[in-house]
Amino acid sequence: MTNVTLIPGDGIGPEVADAVMKIIDASGANIKWDVVNAGADVYEKTGTLVPDEVYQSIETNKIALKGPITTPIGSGFRSINVMLRKKYDLYSNIRPVQTLPGLNTPFSNIDLVIFRENTEGLYIGIENEEDDGTMVAKKVITPNGSERIIRKAFEYAKSMNRKSVAVVHKANILKLADGLFLETGRSVAKDYPEIELKEVIVDNMCMQLVMNPSQYDVIVTMNLYGDILSDLCAGLVGGLGLVPGANIGTDLAIFEAVHGSAPDIAGQNKANPIALLRSGCMMLDYLNMNNEADSIRTAIEAVLSQGTSLTADMGGQASTQELTTAIIGKLKRTN
Repeated sequence: MTNVTLIPGDGIGPEVADAVMKIIDASGANIKWDVVNAGADVYEKTGTLVPDEVYQSIETNKIALKGPITTPIGSGFRSINVMLRKKYDLYSNIRPVQTLPGLNTPFSNIDLVIFRENTEGLYIGIENEEDDGTMVAKKVITPNGSERIIRKAFEYAKSMNRKSVAVVHKANILKLADGLFLETGRSVAKDYPEIELKEVIVDNMCMQLVMNPSQYDVIVTMNLYGDILSDLCAGLVGGLGLVPGANIGTDLAIFEAVHGSAPDIAGQNKANPIALLRSGCMMLDYLNMNNEADSIRTAIEAVLSQGTSLTADMGGQASTQELTTAIIGKLKRTN
């Protein structure tokens, strides 16, 4: 039995989290869920965005599955997602992006993985106002931060027999910060001669992705660029409701849905749980429960191919519960 921290989150979070628990349990995965919560709803009730019990659970279990969390808008509130990544040094944000069957998307052959550095760059949140009212934000890129995320991407490419790693940068303008990241990429690439190194300027990468995304295998980049490229790629395969995400450090990992909390449909049984469910599959892989993860993925693809149990964001009319039941039904036939 493996203990896993589950943070349902806000808005549609509790609905999709409940669906994911049911499906993962039905897969036969030996998981014991430790349910704690954080976010705007918790803040309204307790005056605390992240209660101590959340930290205690994460630090005890070393692994968490997290639904969408709302950070209240206003001064003094830092993104909970960014804070957790920084607090636990979850330097590697991994987002697989694949075309799924049965959906009306622009491309039919996307299969790439984005590695985003998760603790540096502009997201460190160091800003100040100068005397004339000018606002200055600090971007920090370090040799260690660059080396470990780039090596993580190359190690993944090697283990998964991927052919290339694209290092995305803006070193033609930011010659020191992005220049360091690019030079680190070149250095690390020498240890993996069997993998092609591609060097792509970030604005060109945006254009290339919307024209011919199948030319890329693994992408590794800095924090802000990775955030933008991840959402861009999600749009190519049907949206954030389908794309999983993982935040992995040295000995702790948090898997999460990358979409928002969608308060406009919260509590209406309309939410799509697939993004969080596929994040759960990444978690199962991390726990070496590969058979359970693969059976869930197979069930998802079977339901999408059939096309009769799709939620509204996928062009259907099914409820969250109907989609959940359909996936569990396919699981029973594939187990």
